[in-house]
Amino acid sequence: MAKANVKEMKASTRARAGKGGAREVRRAGQVPGTIYGDDKEPLNVALDYKELTSRIFAGHFLTTIYDLDIDGKKHRVIPRDYQLDPVKDFPIHVDFQRLGEGAQIRVSIPVHVRNAEVSPGVKRGGAVNIVTHSIDVRCPADAIPEAIEVDLSNLDITDSVHLSEIKLPDNVRPLLAGDATLVTIVPPSGVIEEQRAAAAAAAAGPADAAAAPAAGAAPAAGAAGGDKKAAAPAAGGDKKPAEKKPADKK
Repeated sequence: MAKANVKEMKASTRARAGKGGAREVRRAGQVPGTIYGDDKEPLNVALDYKELTSRIFAGHFLTTIYDLDIDGKKHRVIPRDYQLDPVKDFPIHVDFQRLGEGAQIRVSIPVHVRNAEVSPGVKRGGAVNIVTHSIDVRCPADAIPEAIEVDLSNLDITDSVHLSEIKLPDNVRPLLAGDATLVTIVPPSGVIEEQRAAAAAAAAGPADAAAAPAAGAAPAAGAAGGDKKAAAPAAGGDKKPAEKKPADKK
């Protein structure tokens, strides 16, 4: 599990705080920022717009340690928040947390997968489903893992990997209350339909077999009943008509 590297970035102090000072910094092609923490007074700074923008959109900005070179003095910090213009999507402010010696911080670590191409489940048509995209952990500021890596080389369809199965460094403690499912291999839709159809057939099979004799007996009973009805007129036909008595002679 690789650790994040410490990177460098230049900044300068800004004399004016507040909205007026921030507008002046932006008009000069810079981005206003603030450094706080480590039981020291907040420090208002200004950063180069192009450099900060490229750092933010390169990814991992909020999990990267920076040595800010401010007027020749380095300040070790970690970005804690940044604001983007709601319309044009460019940075308009950034906050840094100052990191003292041996500082422990809370940070969100992304979940990355590897060896998906050799996964038996993927080879059979399954899809990789990242259930948990990041994990909040507490760790030393100078030992932030770059990512939590999940190896899929042995995963088949419906298999999953949980956080408890991942070996974390001793100084990295997850802050989740329970054991999180990180990644699972989802079966393709065709396989799901086949499994459902097979399960339905297996459940319905014994009932259909038991019902078959009763269904077959119905026509026989009907046929017998039909014979009786057919025989009734014949029995009635055997009777002779009643003889007429001769009329009494006067």
